[in-house]
Amino acid sequence: MIVQTNDTITALASASGAGAVAIIRISGIKAFSIISSIFTTKSKKDITTQDSHTIHLGHIKDDDKIIDEVLVSIFKNPKSYTGEDVIEINCHGSSYIQQEIIQLLLRKGCRLAEAGEFTLRAFLNGKMDLSQAEAVADLIASDSEAAHKVAVQQMRGGFSNEIKFLREQLLNFASLLELELDFAEEDVEFADRSQFITLLSKIEVLLKRLIDSFAIGNVIKHGIPVAIIGAPNVGKSTLLNALLNEERAIVSDIAGTTRDTIEDEINLNGMRFRFIDTAGIRSTKDKIESIGIEKTFEKIKLAQVVMLLINLELKANIIELKNEIEQLKNQYPLKPLVVIGNKCDKLSKTELDQLRDGIPEIIFISAKQKHGIEQLTTTLINFINNGALRNDETIVTNSRHYDSLIKSLEEIQNVQAGMQSQLSGDLLAIDLREALFHLGNITGEVTNDELLGNIFANFCIGK
Repeated sequence: MIVQTNDTITALASASGAGAVAIIRISGIKAFSIISSIFTTKSKKDITTQDSHTIHLGHIKDDDKIIDEVLVSIFKNPKSYTGEDVIEINCHGSSYIQQEIIQLLLRKGCRLAEAGEFTLRAFLNGKMDLSQAEAVADLIASDSEAAHKVAVQQMRGGFSNEIKFLREQLLNFASLLELELDFAEEDVEFADRSQFITLLSKIEVLLKRLIDSFAIGNVIKHGIPVAIIGAPNVGKSTLLNALLNEERAIVSDIAGTTRDTIEDEINLNGMRFRFIDTAGIRSTKDKIESIGIEKTFEKIKLAQVVMLLINLELKANIIELKNEIEQLKNQYPLKPLVVIGNKCDKLSKTELDQLRDGIPEIIFISAKQKHGIEQLTTTLINFINNGALRNDETIVTNSRHYDSLIKSLEEIQNVQAGMQSQLSGDLLAIDLREALFHLGNITGEVTNDELLGNIFANFCIGK
């Protein structure tokens, strides 16, 4: 992306296609002169002399041809989204009208905006930093309460403020170390080493907290993959249908009906879960079913939670069940395992009590009758540690930020090791500059056109 800000850009800011209304956005130095050449207010006022943040009714005209009756909102620099003069045209949502207005604007001197170019200009004009700009894209893409909350918190500057605070404190000490280099021959110390050691420890703790938050941040942003596994015909597809409250998977009494993985998503308590109904695990000579079973093991590796479904009607031997559960835990020790006993309606209370005594963690359900589904979903939600989200703590969701935090922590730890080894100030300053570089890379205080191009290429046109 070649960053260019001395021209005027335009794009459709609302969703493409026909609708009740559409919004066309203009930003740049010629925004007011261009709109005044095609827009006439009903009150005959000069649009260029009107106050900022006002709305005006009138007609868009191509010479004498009226294209549409519209509302024009004006935002004068610097009090606009981009920091430039901005015009927003609210027109009727006909695709024909949208294209006619955009083509007219292009003929009058606008350039079609690239993906994310309005937000890029907001960043370049100091209206937001880079991490806040990236949060705009996350906010648009958010499809759960948790993802929305994290994006809003980041867009309002919560994450940026923490990074800036860390960077400012490091910068102060880095400046003192650099100053010492100018007086190297006089052997003086401007930076208090004991205070510096305390600061480095404090920054290390903060960086580790932010880095650790990426685990939940990634889950919030992309959803939690949950694999439903078990032997053939235990009710995995019926359970998936019960969780989704729709007939998503084919249900049959014939073992091995599900020969491929079936995936669907549901929002539970503001968190997005992606359930994966897998092929039943058994020995088989059927080549197609064998491929499905191989995919089952692949999905277990990718899942963050595994739900083991057991048909209580067929397999109620406690020792046998405990061995199966233990084997699965040993095979995947880092994955939370939810043990579910299906078809509990087929067993007596005494039999269920005996099972619970032997396997305390088991959850009894009847997927067909939808009994116990609420307890199951509550258990799944409790697996996700979203206490940080409830407490409005900063949560890292962006892999670019995560990478920069990791690199910054490495440099801080290098500085700490250098302090213990009593390295000279010039060597400590090198690692400090690297740490500052990586922190600045998050907020955009250190950037380049290639980085900006990669970031804003993922935005939608018009934002």
